[in-house]
Amino acid sequence: MSEAELWVAEHSQGARFRVAARPNAGRNAVVGLHDGALKVQLNAQPEKGKANKALIAYLAKALGVSRSELSLVAGQTSRTKTLAVDGLGAKELAARLRRVLGE
Repeated sequence: MSEAELWVAEHSQGARFRVAARPNAGRNAVVGLHDGALKVQLNAQPEKGKANKALIAYLAKALGVSRSELSLVAGQTSRTKTLAVDGLGAKELAARLRRVLGE
């Protein structure tokens, strides 16, 4: 994975990245990349924020950060979301995302 394939950017508190979420899946899993976003399937329903909460919990564990360090900053009702990770720079976040992708 190159940085051109996955959008990761610095922000004032850490780094941001994009996620293409697919709710109502059979299980939670990272399944690859889609248009510069990490493609994640979730077994939660997209109602009352359940899928967003499941996404935060799943990715926090996968990235080795606490849930309070990971936040949804854009796309609350969209399948394409932007998440921020406090305390990690873009290079470290990209490295952790590569591990999550199995690269």
